[in-house]
Amino acid sequence: MKAIYFLVGLLALASSFASAYDPSPLQDFCVALNDTQNAVFVNGNICRDPKVVVAEDFFKHVDLGNVVNKLGSNVTPVSVNELPGLNTLGISLARLDFAPKGLIPPHTHPRATEILTVLEGTLFVGFVTSNQNNTNRLFTKVLNKGDVFVFPIGLIHFQFNVGYGNAVAISGLSSQNPGVITIANAVFGSTPPISPEVLTKAFQVDKKVINYLEKQF
Repeated sequence: MKAIYFLVGLLALASSFASAYDPSPLQDFCVALNDTQNAVFVNGNICRDPKVVVAEDFFKHVDLGNVVNKLGSNVTPVSVNELPGLNTLGISLARLDFAPKGLIPPHTHPRATEILTVLEGTLFVGFVTSNQNNTNRLFTKVLNKGDVFVFPIGLIHFQFNVGYGNAVAISGLSSQNPGVITIANAVFGSTPPISPEVLTKAFQVDKKVINYLEKQF
């Protein structure tokens, strides 16, 4: 009988630990500030009075993106910033448009898993795992119309149009504000820039190469 009481008590204790955790952050950082005049809301926006909410708060029309650029691609986000009705719902999406050979370069979403559905065209996609056991494993797949692929939260991934025509895809994201870090832009185009000494040692290349790459961003 004592064993049963012990087991019940252990399960109750475990459940209390399981429910005691911090919510996932919806921004990159939150500096503590004891000043309500200059404070901002965390993990969401100020909520509108439900009595004045209208259908337009839950609606957004997404047009074809402009793919005339260096990368030949365009991402049209639909996050809480574009669709207020998403606030606190934990989801968002993006429309991805590609010219032939268009690329969405390696990037990460620090706060969301991404699930992609190809609407038109053929995409070569992939993601790289974290360096467990000193191995960054690459998973890739060629996707055609109707195919679905998932990119786990926080992992570096990319999408490349390998077809002969334009391509379109829709990505669903498991956060109302998933964030995006484009690797090349972050490393070579940060403000202020990362020290060339750090980058030359990290990439094991000459400083001239780093200078050239920084000028691209």
